Amino acid sequence: MKISTKGRYALRLMLDLALNDETGYIPIRSISQRQEISYKYLEQIITLLSRAGFVKSSRGVRGGYKLAKNPEEYTVGMILRLIEGNLVPVACLENQPNQCPRCHHCVTLDVWQQLEEAISGVIDHITLADLVKKHREK
Repeated sequence: MKISTKGRYALRLMLDLALNDETGYIPIRSISQRQEISYKYLEQIITLLSRAGFVKSSRGVRGGYKLAKNPEEYTVGMILRLIEGNLVPVACLENQPNQCPRCHHCVTLDVWQQLEEAISGVIDHITLADLVKKHREK
């Protein structure tokens, strides 16, 4: 499994919003400058986040974006799955119940399931609030 640039940037964008939450709505241009990410690319990502209800937007002079919920309510896993889709390491784990004709006697399936559980165990237990705390400690 490899996280795409879009997934990494979405996480950085959400973290930036969490770090600057007290300032109200944040223009995408200021996020672009702080994060050194293309404004056009961030526009594409923020559209996905907005449609999913992860962020709220406001138009006008003081317009921009802000988190729709508190940073504690977003996990890294939520954000990555929204952008990346399913994060399973192999295709045979995409459907439940497993549709692979070999699943009942495939011993490697256990390896892939353990890997998926380990990945989910990490990304589903780290919140934006955790990342904000770590950022401020650095």
